[in-house]
Amino acid sequence: MKEITIISGKGGTGKTTLTAVFASLAKNHILCDADVDAADMHLLMNPEVLEKFDFIGGGEASIDPDKCTECGICRQHCRFDAIDADFTVDPILCEGCGVCYYLCPEEAVAFTPKKCGEYFISETRFGPMVHAQLGIAEENSGKLVTRIRNTARQIAEEKGLDLILTDGPPGVGCPVIASLGGVDGIVAVSEPTVSGIHDLDRVVQLAKHFKIPIAFCINKFDLNEGVSEKLRQYAESTGAKYLGSIPFDPAFTRAMVQAQTLLEYDRNTPAAEKTVEIWQRLLSFASL
Repeated sequence: MKEITIISGKGGTGKTTLTAVFASLAKNHILCDADVDAADMHLLMNPEVLEKFDFIGGGEASIDPDKCTECGICRQHCRFDAIDADFTVDPILCEGCGVCYYLCPEEAVAFTPKKCGEYFISETRFGPMVHAQLGIAEENSGKLVTRIRNTARQIAEEKGLDLILTDGPPGVGCPVIASLGGVDGIVAVSEPTVSGIHDLDRVVQLAKHFKIPIAFCINKFDLNEGVSEKLRQYAESTGAKYLGSIPFDPAFTRAMVQAQTLLEYDRNTPAAEKTVEIWQRLLSFASL
């Protein structure tokens, strides 16, 4: 069983729409949407939810006034100013770090487990899918990413699936790192902008740090072919595998409006042909 994670250095490069195309081409696989902060793969997959689970991602502090002596230690050490002069905790400001709970000499602080989101096991027209939704302004997205990846791996092992196809979060922060641990390969989706060069560099350096093989493709390459060539030269100089380039195509947007992948909407566009070529090269890159 192999796991391939598709990421980008920023949002909006076409990572999710390309992953959806890969899902339509893959066989004997499970799809995992690890972009829990802004999950949107379900908009294209229209999943039928089979099971739903609460994600308990941390705790929320509260102070018992009967035990509290108002010594001030909790207020002194709270970096988020979540404890007011009356020694009550503002749940909006509380980040759930637990410092007040651990430092209170009177054990007056309770640290109640808190539901931070939900995750789902679903079925789609392309096979099983594990996805999640982090609550608004909630923390611990990295833990939720790990939870759904472990769930996807468990299902893949139980069903004898060959591939876990993971749509990773954008950027290079905690949830991205959580989406990469132990994967067999990374596909980076870039775009031909000045910031795109910087974003691809961050992704490549992240892959090198974790010693994960990385391949890349360029979306909307014809919007600036000069920058696209710089992207290709840079990435190849680092040892990244070039999978190909996709031209700008409004059919991508029209397909999304219809809640379809590009290949379902129109398989005969130049962009559709290129995505199929990229998928074939990806199979070779991942030895699938």
